[in-house]
Amino acid sequence: MPRIERTQVVRASLNDVVAVARDVESYPSFMPDVESVKILEKSEDGTLLKTQWVGTIKQFRLTIKWIQEERWDFGQNRVSFRQIEGDYDRMEGWWEFRPHADGTEFVSSLDYEYRVPLLGALVTKVIHHLAQQNVESVMTAIAERAESRR
Repeated sequence: MPRIERTQVVRASLNDVVAVARDVESYPSFMPDVESVKILEKSEDGTLLKTQWVGTIKQFRLTIKWIQEERWDFGQNRVSFRQIEGDYDRMEGWWEFRPHADGTEFVSSLDYEYRVPLLGALVTKVIHHLAQQNVESVMTAIAERAESRR
């Protein structure tokens, strides 16, 4: 199963970066590949979310939909997520936010499986490249939004 790992330094406070990352319902306003995010369930303490997502893969003119469960560990500034229903064959990962001399270190790890029957290795490589681009664009969008709060 493919894994994508990225680290990015955000020139904003850890609290600002985490606040932007937690505000999932605002993602469509600043992430072009996210059409909608809706919170379906939220625990009283905010540590557990169930969210419904609609995204696009513009290169293939595809809309992808999924429901994911997110578990926040506020003491570790970390969120783990996994698809519980949807178009991916499998999708799970985590984000972690760490203090850094220049602001915040944003670390992302994503394991995914998205099979396209009958299309073979070439399409699998294209999908992996698009998934890498998506992880990077999500991280950049969160970074830019947090940095604009300064």
